[in-house]
Amino acid sequence: MKNIDLNEPSIIPVEHWHPLENGLIQCDLCPRECQLHEDQRGFCFVRGRKNNQMWLTSYGRSSGFCIDPIEKKPLNHFLPGSSVLSFGTAGCNLACKFCQNWDMSKARDMDRLLDQASPEMLAVAAQKHHCDSVAYTYNDPVIFYEYAIDTAEACHEKGVKNIAVTAGYISQQPREAFFKAMDAANIDLKAFNERFYQKLTGAKIQPVLDTIEYVAQETNTWLELTTLLIPGENDSEKEITEMSEWILEHCGADVPIHFTKYHPDYRMMDNPATPFSTLEKARKIAMNTGLNYVYTGNVTDPDGQATYCPHCGQKVIERHFYEITNWQIEDGCCNKCQTPIAGVFDKKPGTWGNQRLPIRLS
Repeated sequence: MKNIDLNEPSIIPVEHWHPLENGLIQCDLCPRECQLHEDQRGFCFVRGRKNNQMWLTSYGRSSGFCIDPIEKKPLNHFLPGSSVLSFGTAGCNLACKFCQNWDMSKARDMDRLLDQASPEMLAVAAQKHHCDSVAYTYNDPVIFYEYAIDTAEACHEKGVKNIAVTAGYISQQPREAFFKAMDAANIDLKAFNERFYQKLTGAKIQPVLDTIEYVAQETNTWLELTTLLIPGENDSEKEITEMSEWILEHCGADVPIHFTKYHPDYRMMDNPATPFSTLEKARKIAMNTGLNYVYTGNVTDPDGQATYCPHCGQKVIERHFYEITNWQIEDGCCNKCQTPIAGVFDKKPGTWGNQRLPIRLS
């Protein structure tokens, strides 16, 4: 664990960058591979070059802390009903024109990071407020990689679990340590076509698919996926079918996917909101493909937000927004037919419900 002065930037470990023959240094954290002159920042803005090293301006600093329901991440199969201490920093390594957290992810002003917390402070706060987990969210934790991993280690020492809410845009070498530190992850699969990624996120799809497949097949990290359906951009029956088939083949039938409603935001204010019928259609397509746990999000839809036993069809978890209203799971199995329900469950669900509690740590 680092000894950190919260008033100074943290120096990034050398394995995440390397010098080039032309005098530039290259950041090796994500597929952008930014090549930097002295005093230049990378695309994410919070990682940059100073004194011929890579440094991180947001270590120990946050745009705020909030206790949320786990279902808001969204995670429906990881300690349902529990509370999670959520926080983010600033910046992002994607350029999503539809970003719904753009005030933080697109921030270029470090003065937005008004709150401070060391990894140890975060772990103690989670324990004090009876949070089962800490979530690295709001902006992508990949870009505050060192801060997230150090905090995860501090949390594990106190029995607190860790959740990454991420777009999965991370390079192969640092990917292993990042997800090894995380107990659960929700990865944002923004679309299933390269045109969408290049046009609307400024990124490429293949590194995201590689990350998803890696987490599903080679780690013990509980994985769920989210796709924000944007009318006319990524909501065709063909694309949803191909995405569902890919998930089934590369991740398995038990990885939950959340199809969520888009509302106009940031640089796509003229696009219409997602019709409810589109979410219903996407859910039906994914289920018909063979995926066992498919959800709708950002809408009121009791059927689309319930968890069903894949064998007998019983509703084993019913939800009203983020609140658990019915629980039919015993020892991780459907209490009617004893079929295992994929996920990480306590004997009883949490009771945090729909609460949202902002807190200050410093």
